[in-house]
Amino acid sequence: MAGTRKPVVEVRRSQRRRRTVSAYRDGERVVVLIPDQFSRAEESEWVDRMLARLAAREGRLARSDAELLARAARLISLYLPEHARAAAPASVRWVTNQNGRWGSCTPADRTIRISHRIQDMPEWVIDYVLLHELAHLIVPSHNAQFWALIARYPKSERARGYLEGVAATSGVPLTD
Repeated sequence: MAGTRKPVVEVRRSQRRRRTVSAYRDGERVVVLIPDQFSRAEESEWVDRMLARLAAREGRLARSDAELLARAARLISLYLPEHARAAAPASVRWVTNQNGRWGSCTPADRTIRISHRIQDMPEWVIDYVLLHELAHLIVPSHNAQFWALIARYPKSERARGYLEGVAATSGVPLTD
């Protein structure tokens, strides 16, 4: 997944920058800022070094259940505002025991569980899976009303395709 492949890197050279190097994520891309006078070898060395630093920092900021709950609140306000009360979960948590699905929801007790296998996937895929489960708090089945709620998310088709691709390459048949 995303954690095992090297991200797309954009190197920006600056004539004003003398010695410092910095890096940040811009969506799925990493931007590395270096002095203009660096050689190609120095550039390569610093790109590798900055990717390692970003990975270490992101490892320390591993996604938590609290972050997942905050993400759910944000998704509700963006895509399900008129269902804010109905879509509010009692709990949202990462779980390690889901191998046949990306997430699950129990409307009776308003709990949502998200598979740890998607933690390293792109943000927009995690948002899709979480929104899918939040929509089940409003509509428990996969009927037309449910899919109309999901269609509000602009990257829903892209995320479904991404997940289908992951499922196909992993050889694990997954259910919706």
